[in-house]
Amino acid sequence: MIDAVKLSEQEEKPLEDTVVKIYRCAKVVKGGRRFSFAALVVVGDREGTVGIGYGKAKEVPMAVEKGMKDAKKSLHKIALVERTIPHQITGRCRATKVVLVPASPGTGVIAGSSARAVLEYAGVQDVLTKVYGSTSAKNTVKATLDGLVRLRNREMVESLRGVSIDR
Repeated sequence: MIDAVKLSEQEEKPLEDTVVKIYRCAKVVKGGRRFSFAALVVVGDREGTVGIGYGKAKEVPMAVEKGMKDAKKSLHKIALVERTIPHQITGRCRATKVVLVPASPGTGVIAGSSARAVLEYAGVQDVLTKVYGSTSAKNTVKATLDGLVRLRNREMVESLRGVSIDR
């Protein structure tokens, strides 16, 4: 019975989180400036589950906490093939395009900081990326997630088409 409990604990890996960017906004009032903050956060288990969140508050820790809560509400399951992605894909968000290309083992995550956060927390270990258009953190994170969510592995394609794919 103890072994069954240990197995269930091992299967469910805890979510890790990272802050991609902190935004500061200032409102000028009679006595000076009032600052508010926003946090762009990525959470994932490094095994195919990832989510992004955005939280705003008067203080940085509160904004990060809200962002984490938001990210945990929007978790997505990603189709991975061992350490990389199954095929090349382009993710889009507004004026940003992120091209994700599968790479051979040992390549690592070749990406900027925003795209790297999403890819690493999704569990991708070998991938090449290129961002075209706007390089803002919000758009890059959303475009990277868009590309990851639209990935399909061989089993998914076989079940959708109702055929078996031979190599």
